[in-house]
Amino acid sequence: MEILTVEDAANLVEDGMSLIASGSGGGHCVPEALLAALGKRFAETGRPAGLTFSHVVGIGDRRTRGAAHLARPGMVRRLITSALVDSPAFIPMALNDEIEAYTLPQGVLSQLMREMAAGRPGLITRTGLHTFVDPRQRGGLQGGRMTEPRVELIELDGQEWLRFLPFRIDIAFLRGTTADEDGNITMEHEAIPGEMLSTAQAVRRMGGKVVVQVKRLAKSGTLRYREVRIPGILVDHVVIVPDQSQTYATFYDASYSGELRVPLGAIPPLPFGPRKIIARRAAMELRPGVICNIGAGISTGISSVAAEERILDRIILTNEQGFIGGAPLTGPDSGAAQNWSAMVDQPYQFDFYDGGGIDRAFLSFVEVNASGDVNISRFNGTIVGIGGFVNISQNARETVFSGTFTAGGLDIACEDGRLRIVQEGRHRKFRNRIEQISYSGAFAAAEGRGALFVTERAVFRLQDGKLVLVEIAPGIDLGRDILAHMDFRPEIPQPLRLMDARLFRPEPMGLAADPAFV
Repeated sequence: MEILTVEDAANLVEDGMSLIASGSGGGHCVPEALLAALGKRFAETGRPAGLTFSHVVGIGDRRTRGAAHLARPGMVRRLITSALVDSPAFIPMALNDEIEAYTLPQGVLSQLMREMAAGRPGLITRTGLHTFVDPRQRGGLQGGRMTEPRVELIELDGQEWLRFLPFRIDIAFLRGTTADEDGNITMEHEAIPGEMLSTAQAVRRMGGKVVVQVKRLAKSGTLRYREVRIPGILVDHVVIVPDQSQTYATFYDASYSGELRVPLGAIPPLPFGPRKIIARRAAMELRPGVICNIGAGISTGISSVAAEERILDRIILTNEQGFIGGAPLTGPDSGAAQNWSAMVDQPYQFDFYDGGGIDRAFLSFVEVNASGDVNISRFNGTIVGIGGFVNISQNARETVFSGTFTAGGLDIACEDGRLRIVQEGRHRKFRNRIEQISYSGAFAAAEGRGALFVTERAVFRLQDGKLVLVEIAPGIDLGRDILAHMDFRPEIPQPLRLMDARLFRPEPMGLAADPAFV
């Protein structure tokens, strides 16, 4: 193992190489100093050019950090990730076909690192069938011309499967907390586990270089060796960055790394508004002992609601980053969690998810059609990507999709347990046609998986291949406030239930006393 400066590490990357970086979302385990140095080198010299750049989860602060350091014309020719929303500088490059860009399921990319480490011929899974990831649709391509397909359709024992193909990696930029003089890496202060070991093994098998950014160096023989996450035999170079921050928003929080548990009162409640109303209604689908996933976006507010309602200790929440139990975070540090019971490497969390381990998943939606197909990945002239959405929604026994009924300027008022629309959103979400299929309602129905759609004014259920309106908010007019803002008419059974009036009052709902949680 050799200790390098960030500049020396950046100089290891040559034209045309394939680079992978670790991390997630808002700076969790992102080797920020290495990416910044690499971007600076290109800005000054025009090298390295023509890179293939991959990262399993979207990485960046949605402005200038993370993957954005490499979003320079000519620097990257191919991008492989699960999400672009955290590095929006790449989005116009993909939309304008300036790069060959793919957004593949987060779990697929995470597990693929392990398959590549073992030299196996890719990842064979049903995850992604009948979505835009399926090669019969787009094969995950979001920009440019496909030069090397990332996925192919195969048949095994009379069933359709997808085979996600391995790809070369020449160099990895990873991150940990402490390195010893032998290159052993621990992650005791990190906010997520990621797939550090699998990635390092994959790169080593291919003869590439593994560079790890850490914040401190320890003498050989002094680490707690049960805490080593990347063995020194896999590490070529270490870069020491003493001021390394845990996330972009938080320099260090001991509860993120599991060194302490916080009182439920320390978890801030959501401000009262549409987001809280939706998170509350979704939280009413929680049950003690039921294993749940809390996805990104509006659904992250469910853990905050559960803490405020004093039911967090009675339920089992997980997130795709590897946390089991506790409260997945909302806000800029989402992806991390507090008060968790276990932290497992991300590929193993997705093994559990893909195997049907989630009883109920809570995810977001952007567009929905009459058949219950959902789009979250590409819409209104932008590319978000898919994250762990496909793995989660396609394998959970039931999925609760959450979102506002319309978007763009929506304003509401709540008065005495009743909802009033002050200003309607400009953009419809319930459409005849959606731009991409991120979730296939027909495929879910064929496999016996249920779906519920929660908004601030109405709740729908996917039933017999059709969207059925099952609840409406008190104070809302069916024709004026709902049907007038949908491209299609849902099934409307009679009598139509009212949503719980407690949802529309600012004080806690008292869910802990409800029969479902007692």
